[in-house]
Amino acid sequence: MVSLSAVQSSNSLISSTLPPSLVAVFVGATSGIGESTLKQFAKHFRKPRAYFIGRSQHAGDRIVAECRVLNPAGEYMFIKADVSLIRIVNEVCEEIKAKEKAINILFLSAGLPSLDRGETPEHLQLLAALTYYSRVRFITNLLPLLRYASVLRRVVTVAGGSLEGPLDASDFPARRIPLRAIRGHLTTLISLGLEAVGKTAPEVSFIHDYPGTVDTTLVSRMPGLLGVVLRAYIYLAGRWICVPIEESGERHLYLATSARYPPVNDRKGSDSAVPLGNRVDVAQGTNGGVGSGVYSVGWDGESSSPTVQKLLAGLRDKGMVEEIWRHTESEFNRITEPDEGL
Repeated sequence: MVSLSAVQSSNSLISSTLPPSLVAVFVGATSGIGESTLKQFAKHFRKPRAYFIGRSQHAGDRIVAECRVLNPAGEYMFIKADVSLIRIVNEVCEEIKAKEKAINILFLSAGLPSLDRGETPEHLQLLAALTYYSRVRFITNLLPLLRYASVLRRVVTVAGGSLEGPLDASDFPARRIPLRAIRGHLTTLISLGLEAVGKTAPEVSFIHDYPGTVDTTLVSRMPGLLGVVLRAYIYLAGRWICVPIEESGERHLYLATSARYPPVNDRKGSDSAVPLGNRVDVAQGTNGGVGSGVYSVGWDGESSSPTVQKLLAGLRDKGMVEEIWRHTESEFNRITEPDEGL
């Protein structure tokens, strides 16, 4: 386990280790883990530039004001958008690309307060759209800017890292996956999808993490019996099992900045991340190799178990990384081809 004190010690070195005016993009940061991590970014970086995307203009205005109090030297730009739609993701990325030549951190945490199995207007299952397709589209659209950054090239996606499970290759979009199996399926889809992208960008590191139980608005707004059960569970046991929201933000900033999670091609240290502290080692990647560029980690910053690594290795050997990527590109083409034909 990476202790909270080690996390805080590492984060305290950000301002003296990393150059000023670094750029981060936060997708889904108008509440919860995304908001908390954005505020940690504002607090610890010198002259930070942050774009954050969400659906609530009111929340966006509030967070801009609060970040300015934390660090008046920073710039904080809110973009209102529904990121469940690939076409909207494309528009947001074009807006950012028109203003920036490089991005240092891409942080993805958009979610919804239910296990909604409905479809988006683009005929993607909503839960899968937000946790996989939309996030991969942000990554691929902004990857040239991440690769162009002179230091610290990181992608962090918050979902179910370290909790990978069986993958149904006949139903990647999870339209028919039983609820009891959907987390494992989508978590594996995300991790192997990141591996596919990682092959094209060895100078960028990709971290897929599970944040633990965090009492956010996603829990407080979750409808139905599941919402009642979760809120009761947190009320009764939250003192012992919940990760406080501020700590979650600190831990996610650590994922985005620590040398524990380097890209596979670090160009002899050009990633320029915050150096490792005492008794902290470089993490194992999803393929079991130390520092292999794509990481699946739990709430405590530790890599996935040997059991998960074995599961992923078996799927990798069956060509699932390539098959997932063919499917993903096919879905993106299906959605965007009408626009491209105009």
